[in-house]
Amino acid sequence: MKVLISVDMEGISGIVHPTETNPDRYDYERGRVLMTAEANAVIAGVFDAEPDAVVWVVDAHGPFRNILPEDLDRRAHLVRGKPRPLGMLAGLDEHTDAVMFIGYHARASAGPAVLAHTMSGDILDVRVAGRSLGEIGLNAAMAGHLDTPVVLLSGDDTACMEFSELVPSAVTVAVKQALGQAAAVALHPQEARERLRRAAADAITQRASIPPPKIAGPLDVEVDLYGPYMVDLAVLVPGVTRVGGGQTVAFHAADFADAYRLVQLLVQLATIKPG
Repeated sequence: MKVLISVDMEGISGIVHPTETNPDRYDYERGRVLMTAEANAVIAGVFDAEPDAVVWVVDAHGPFRNILPEDLDRRAHLVRGKPRPLGMLAGLDEHTDAVMFIGYHARASAGPAVLAHTMSGDILDVRVAGRSLGEIGLNAAMAGHLDTPVVLLSGDDTACMEFSELVPSAVTVAVKQALGQAAAVALHPQEARERLRRAAADAITQRASIPPPKIAGPLDVEVDLYGPYMVDLAVLVPGVTRVGGGQTVAFHAADFADAYRLVQLLVQLATIKPG
């Protein structure tokens, strides 16, 4: 069986501040060590349950070059670098049997939630068929589009609740209790890793009873962008229109895969600043 583990950084135990997640800041190296160690705990749990599994670990934070390759469990394949198809889910295909979200965070405007945002600080909200979705919802629905269950999520308690609303039968591990955007009560990293290893094994064992999250097309999608100039760029994309004032664009997608890819493109366009 193939298991894809998508690992973000903001939801790792002990991490509460941008200095721990930004490659240009002083505390980033500690964040990388913590992130790699939690990924290893989950890999170990998968192999505890399925010794013959094929495990892909997807570095899914920022530059997608955070996990320390030399310290990662050698049994896993590491996906790193960008740009790449499907972004945080690179490697997901019809042969993937289960997906896990590790170190994930709540969507923009959620709270209290540690380092909550949606894709980037330039995206204020994404609504698919009227439902607000952050990275958890967008990635879960993309997996579901390929009939792949998301069986495990770890992060703060708010992220876990967000995921449980989408997939009530999946396993969650709250490695910290959010006090705010940059504050939490966190488990000791070793305790978090032990819980993650057990949870990963449990999630693999239970995967047949966890349904893939589905959002059927066709779909109407709205994206709220931080700056009006981002809207000016977005409407250059065929099919994207300006609605509701100066910060919202909308488009129609045949299915969730099309919606997911276009949201990814809008996220990238939003990083282009006026000259």
